[in-house]
Amino acid sequence: MSKQEKRKYLKLSGLEPMIVSADTNFINVGERTNVAGSRKFLRLVKEEKFDEALDIARHQVEGGAQVIDINMDDGLIDGKEAMIRFLNLIMAEPDIARVPIMIDSSKWEIIEAGLQVVQGKCVVNSISLKEGEEEFIAHAKAVKRYGAAVIVMAFDEVGQADNYERRLEISKRSYDILVNQVKFPPEDIIFDLNIFPVATGMDEHRRNAIDFIEATRWVRENLAHCSVSGGVSNVSFSFRGNNTVREAMHSVFLYHAIKAGMNMGIVNPAMLEIYDDIPKDLLEYVEDVILNRRDDATERLLDFAETVVGTSKEKTVDLSWRLEPLQDRITRALVKGIDQYIVEDVEEARQNADKPIEVIEGNLMTGMNVVGDLFGSGKMFLPQVVKSARVMKRAVAHLLPYIEEEKKKNPTSSNGQENAGKVLMATVKGDVHDIGKNIVSVVLGCNNYEIVDMGVMVPPEKIIQTAIDEQVDIIGLSGLITPSLDEMVYLAKEMERKNFNIPLLIGGATTSKAHTAVKIDPQYKNAVVHVNDASRAVTVVGDLLNKRSNQKYVGDLKEDYEKFREGFLKRTKQKEYLSIHDARKNKYSIDWQTSEIVAPNELGIKTIEDQNLQALEPYIDWTPFFRSWDLHGKYPAILTDEIVGEQATSLFNDAQELLQKVFDEKLLGAKAVYGIFKANSINDDDIDISSEEGDVTFRTLRQQLKKHAQKPNFALSDFIAPKESGIQDYMGCFCVTTGFGTKELATAFEADHDDYNSIMIKALADRLAEAFAEYLHQKVRKKDWGYADNEVLSNEELIKEAYKGIRPAPGYPACPDHLEKITIWELLKVKERIGVELTESLAMWPAASVSGYYFANPEARYFGLGKIKEDQVKDFAVRKNIDFEYAKKWLNPNLIE
Repeated sequence: MSKQEKRKYLKLSGLEPMIVSADTNFINVGERTNVAGSRKFLRLVKEEKFDEALDIARHQVEGGAQVIDINMDDGLIDGKEAMIRFLNLIMAEPDIARVPIMIDSSKWEIIEAGLQVVQGKCVVNSISLKEGEEEFIAHAKAVKRYGAAVIVMAFDEVGQADNYERRLEISKRSYDILVNQVKFPPEDIIFDLNIFPVATGMDEHRRNAIDFIEATRWVRENLAHCSVSGGVSNVSFSFRGNNTVREAMHSVFLYHAIKAGMNMGIVNPAMLEIYDDIPKDLLEYVEDVILNRRDDATERLLDFAETVVGTSKEKTVDLSWRLEPLQDRITRALVKGIDQYIVEDVEEARQNADKPIEVIEGNLMTGMNVVGDLFGSGKMFLPQVVKSARVMKRAVAHLLPYIEEEKKKNPTSSNGQENAGKVLMATVKGDVHDIGKNIVSVVLGCNNYEIVDMGVMVPPEKIIQTAIDEQVDIIGLSGLITPSLDEMVYLAKEMERKNFNIPLLIGGATTSKAHTAVKIDPQYKNAVVHVNDASRAVTVVGDLLNKRSNQKYVGDLKEDYEKFREGFLKRTKQKEYLSIHDARKNKYSIDWQTSEIVAPNELGIKTIEDQNLQALEPYIDWTPFFRSWDLHGKYPAILTDEIVGEQATSLFNDAQELLQKVFDEKLLGAKAVYGIFKANSINDDDIDISSEEGDVTFRTLRQQLKKHAQKPNFALSDFIAPKESGIQDYMGCFCVTTGFGTKELATAFEADHDDYNSIMIKALADRLAEAFAEYLHQKVRKKDWGYADNEVLSNEELIKEAYKGIRPAPGYPACPDHLEKITIWELLKVKERIGVELTESLAMWPAASVSGYYFANPEARYFGLGKIKEDQVKDFAVRKNIDFEYAKKWLNPNLIE
């Protein structure tokens, strides 16, 4: 490619775009959804357990795969039918479908079937000259017509390319045919130049790795715009069973192949060692083999391999790294999250530097750049990055007094390193949840962004003024409860009104691309971006602040959100909705004369002042705990997951250690208030509660989407016997908390520069609160109410809600109206009895709290309210005796507009 010719880049997409540019890290292709690459996946497909097979795809994406390869080539499988079925399932899973798909098959009919199903721009794997030019051209034209990229195997009518010259010959011939005859976009061509094993003992295999590397360099320099890929594990095939050597071989091969221009491939991150961490003797032996540097390289590596069999997971503490050069020690401490020696190392660096600030600008940022690269390429996971931040903060804390002293001596000296940008982070007014926000702050901080963290419950005017005063480059808003969504809309309007020109990031559990595109983006002329996980934050912020590409990125973003908005609104309009009157006529009907209604053993309100936290441990659902750290998978299987298992286990062990400390030292306070009351439904959608301390009425909401025949429009009131039936029914409500003490512990950890444990204690408090809710519900079912006194369920069954009855909560899908919390607080006197308060947006404080209702009817079930019409909002406002606009504010996310 001439210097004057502008480079074109490979562009792929799932639900999200991927541009493989010169600045893009190596693209890792996940191969566990390949029946030839995973025995488990093959078994699940054969047994038609496609839901479980989907989990494998999900784990790959969550574990860092940026493209997933799907192959159904097996003699006992109908490959075409399996490919279509599996791809259709993937397309319905946004967390998987966000990455591009690689359709992998040796049978053209299967590839074409996949191309007709997959969305976005995928990759075909593969075509070749194996069957001659005519078929090669026909397949290439079809791939081009479908708008896909293509992997071209180094294979022709003679056979596979197995040396340097053959790789060049076949790739040049293939390229010329594709570009000159088919007019195939050269940037959409990916060459697989065949990675073969080395160290097999056969002389003809000695150059297998170096020939691939050199051919890669030639292809990238001479065949303009194309990419190079390959299956890395093949190179170490001779050392099956010796993971220590295999991991080193993969890392060494990738190190040199990537430098030569290999920009994508199939790699298992769990089978990679960090190049700089490979022991020097092993590194020498492996590089001798990979680069073919010695005639006896294979024999030397085979001999050495015998000494390291089974040592890859030794538990002994290896302190040999403490003998390495200073920069290597600092980088290792940051990458591995080891803070034990960081103060003495940065002190040594400070004494060697002219100014203390140089240690931050030089030694520490060098190490953090390695962390950023590893995280960006999927080779480090979120908990590790947070540990790296802890090391960084402790190092900086040691240096700060010296930096301040230097500034006093020389007021004109530098105030510190040039940061990548300044980001304001805040949880919006009325909302108290900040785990996700804090994780994003830490990840951005690790990538040299200065963070202005305003905490929780921040009023909009304070966010606006601080953004002006601090001259921030980006504002990031977080929220968990639905009223937070309105706060974000208001912030966007205010930023527009005040003529801001900086991007706005949106994140939090209740936020979504749909809400961002439909409700927030139209209010603000500049970029508004929904960030659904911490791992995306660095890339998004980097793109937004890149002066060279910002305008195009923002333009593409606005266009994407506009298209999404149009499609969303079109789909909403296409659905039919009933009037509230007709929806009530289609309510769920229970035969109250035969329905099982059990009178409670005890009516009235009870309080638990000091719950034993250790009794809650068996009720903990650990799966959401890992999800809060961006490690996705079900517990306990996640602990042995081939991609994230090692990190999940490390995180779990740290959690257990802190949890035990909480138990032993009683660091958190747990309280509860709950009650069971006489109840009957009235006026279709209301529930009257009779209590010794006064009567209250709960207002429920009803589904209005027009259903298929025989399917009812649910409201929670349907599960309580109507007053006119003459049958006495019952209902309960509750509030539990394990949050007392959490803020103080988190603050103490932060003061010690320990974000890792600050986030950890909040995540554990949340898990304990949910466990307390589960524990108390079981107690109510078996004792206080007693309608399930013979119930015997495992924790797994409790998590699956296999019990009789439900405990929905205000703010959740069946009852999205947070206003009903006020009624619970009024009925139970929650604040007075256990000290849990409601913010102005009706979030619970402390944050680690759960409240809700108890329904006992065997036919009670969970459901989602979905969209509702304005007539129900007006009706609801009348029933609650509140202003229509006020009611509309609380129901806004569910309202059809």
